Amino acid sequence: MLIFFSQRPLSRAVRATAMLLTLGIIVSLFVGGAQPVAVNLIPAPWDKLAHGAIFALLAWTIGVASGLPGRRGLVVALLGSLLVGMLDEWHQMYLPGRHAGWLDLAADVSGSLTGTALLAIGRIRGG
Repeated sequence: MLIFFSQRPLSRAVRATAMLLTLGIIVSLFVGGAQPVAVNLIPAPWDKLAHGAIFALLAWTIGVASGLPGRRGLVVALLGSLLVGMLDEWHQMYLPGRHAGWLDLAADVSGSLTGTALLAIGRIRGG
């Protein structure tokens, strides 16, 4: 398990898996989130927890998929997940029954920071 966090170059298979997870999360957010069933799928306040968990995982997968060492990988993970969060909230403004919200964006930011922090901690321990 420590290979995921190591400062050593990650194998192509690990990075490819992380890339596929990243794409899967993004497609789920934008395509799945546009479906009528997505309206109020997770009730408040649990939806904020779901936002945080999804964006923590997204930040982590982006960081692993990037393969960049040190701070560069962490910056890419954080900024990439924040960009997806902002685009997701913007996208929701145009979907029937969906609403963009500052609290949702705050949960996305919180999750992105958590995922990036976990990535950093793992790299310190594994490196």
